[in-house]
Amino acid sequence: MRLSHSLVPTLKETPTEAQIVSHRLMLRAGLVRQTAAGIYAWLPAGLRVLQKVARIVREEQDAAGAQELLMPTIQPAELWRESGRYEDYGKEMLRLKDRHERDLLYGPTNEEMITDLFRQSVRSYRALPQILYHIQWKFRDEVRPRFGVMRGREFLMKDAYSFDIDYAGAVASYRRMMLSYMRTFRRMGLKAIPMQAESGPIGGNMSHEFIILAPTGESAVYYDAAFEEIDYSASGFDIFSEADLDRFFGLVTTHYAATDEKHDPAAFAALAAGRRREGRGIEVGHVFYFGTKYSTAMGFAVAGPDGRPVAPEMGSYGIGVSRLVGALIEAFHDEAGIIWPDAVAPFRAAILNLKAGDPACERMAEDLYGKLAPSVLYDDREERAGVKFADADLMGHPWQLIVGPRGAARGQVELKRRASGERQELSLDSALAQIV
Repeated sequence: MRLSHSLVPTLKETPTEAQIVSHRLMLRAGLVRQTAAGIYAWLPAGLRVLQKVARIVREEQDAAGAQELLMPTIQPAELWRESGRYEDYGKEMLRLKDRHERDLLYGPTNEEMITDLFRQSVRSYRALPQILYHIQWKFRDEVRPRFGVMRGREFLMKDAYSFDIDYAGAVASYRRMMLSYMRTFRRMGLKAIPMQAESGPIGGNMSHEFIILAPTGESAVYYDAAFEEIDYSASGFDIFSEADLDRFFGLVTTHYAATDEKHDPAAFAALAAGRRREGRGIEVGHVFYFGTKYSTAMGFAVAGPDGRPVAPEMGSYGIGVSRLVGALIEAFHDEAGIIWPDAVAPFRAAILNLKAGDPACERMAEDLYGKLAPSVLYDDREERAGVKFADADLMGHPWQLIVGPRGAARGQVELKRRASGERQELSLDSALAQIV
């Protein structure tokens, strides 16, 4: 994209409504704009990040054997009445009626709908196990939406649902999703720690939330340094091996980890001093095992091995895709702006033409753009160099290709790494080799 003709409205000043780092930087970097309380439009650069996060989530779900489908945002109230949750869910549920006075709702989650879809098609235990997921917009009518996309009313979520014939199978599915989540967050450069959690309105008796470490996180966290040593992407964990899943689950549940709400100072103090870690964290995912809660309530059973009806064991697994964008910024930023990890950056690099109109600079910048488009943002504006540097740092591109008159005359470009600030004078070919 050429910045001179792009909808990337950067701001010098921080809007007064922005209270946390990610909200401030998302507004200032031109990633989002609020359209109503807790509801945001994703502008082109922000959408590119959102799509890259969703792609990583999707790839790891697929690698775990989950099947993607797409369920609607609007759900019939009858399904929620079947499960008993329609009245119990509370004011966070947005209820509405269509022109025929039928009760509908904007889905805050999809346990009821996926159970209904599955019971329409599956009759025998032979079709199990299965895990289905989708990436879809949700709505929860928060009483005080704040903190930008970190706690908005409308948000993009990946929710998956497992169906198994027995408890052992359900536990295997649960652990498979946990490992998938750890690999997902690792690919984005995030350190994530699974912690036991309350099930809340989803229900069930086994639940973990995934906390990523960020200096500006919403919760205090306490954990064993062992979590920093586990390589979840290593080939040592076969995601389809129950033995490996048992070993993985043992690793992530035997070491101490707790948010401030569940922190046990005595248990934490029992760790060796060198293994005690404290920090701040943000919840970005939550998994639940709830057995037959929904299948039983909604009258869903399959023929078991002996021909008798069996209610499938279920679990659900959520990742806040849009929330992750804010969490990434909370984890990766400095005083100048965002520092995107390479895997999720909206653009691999920014080309900064420091002297628009200069023939040598124009030729070099255009040459770079032709070789790198569409993965780069070309700042071709007629602005001062200081403005271009400030905006590039604010937007957080992993690399900056700086084209100035002196370097262009020598056939060289200055390459800056955003995360470290390191700068190098390189030939075009050498600079391209590092970026590509």
